[in-house]
Amino acid sequence: MKKAYLFYLLLNVFMLAPCQMNAEEPFVFTTVWTAQAEFAGYYVAKEKGFYREAGLDVKIQHPSLASSVYHRLETDECDAGMFAMMSAMELVSNGSSLVNIFQTSMNSSYLIVSRWGKNPETQKGMRVAVYNSEPNYLTLMMDKRVKMNYDLIHFTEGVNVFLSGAVDAMVVVSYNEYYQLMQAGFKMPEEGLYRFSDHGYNIQENGVYVKREYYETHPKQVKAFADASRKGWEWAAEHPDEALDIVMKYVKADNVHTNRVMQKLMLKEILRLQKDPDSGKREFRVRPDMVKKANQLMLESGMLKRAVTYEELMGKTEWKKGGTK
Repeated sequence: MKKAYLFYLLLNVFMLAPCQMNAEEPFVFTTVWTAQAEFAGYYVAKEKGFYREAGLDVKIQHPSLASSVYHRLETDECDAGMFAMMSAMELVSNGSSLVNIFQTSMNSSYLIVSRWGKNPETQKGMRVAVYNSEPNYLTLMMDKRVKMNYDLIHFTEGVNVFLSGAVDAMVVVSYNEYYQLMQAGFKMPEEGLYRFSDHGYNIQENGVYVKREYYETHPKQVKAFADASRKGWEWAAEHPDEALDIVMKYVKADNVHTNRVMQKLMLKEILRLQKDPDSGKREFRVRPDMVKKANQLMLESGMLKRAVTYEELMGKTEWKKGGTK
């Protein structure tokens, strides 16, 4: 009897094991850049088992020059991708079916750094270095609004084009190139900085988006990913040093040339940018007023074919190919 009982007990274990494995739904997520502290909360959620506890088997991808986030999402190489709000809005206005499922950024990180320590607003016609990887919406808006006539110089990466004196200014983000310049010993007096968030351009940036079809057919996975990601970010905020250990693991695996000091500075700034400018709390939400402001600025600058509503961006309106009904 004991042998028979043991046999059936083992049989049940083996029968249950595959069910438990299948309970974890695969979910492929592509970040917006190579491995770095900007994505710490997602790494934490995976390494601490928050995704697994939510029933998800999350795979975190990093894009390449040959395969962008949008390409991977459109070709179903991933289930979710990271986009800046204005990038997502432009794609939606052009007919794409993106829906925001999780928002980390609550503030703009962009600023213009003058090579000569002068106020960028007084340097009309200057040569400004901008990254080639995505549209510099804020720079183009500001340039058109106040007729700065900037000569935009596109480059791929690094800060050498700026440090060499080949340009008069550079558009950077406060959590990355700003610290690269600082580590290089470049002096940045406040009068030589133009922080977009202080001049009426405070628009939220990175969030996680899925295609409308996936949003409608996988509601449980979408909610599980958002909840577990939030848990990961909240844990990272409470345990920054341990979160940094996890970040460096991913940095090493992705062969990214950086250092722990740089990633520590990045994580601190990313966590600051996550705080709502009004409440001072991490709310992980898209703000309707910022969507409205983005619409106003982008339409004014000819960057949108049509207005993109908050409801549309959040998947709260009926959608058909080419736009909402």
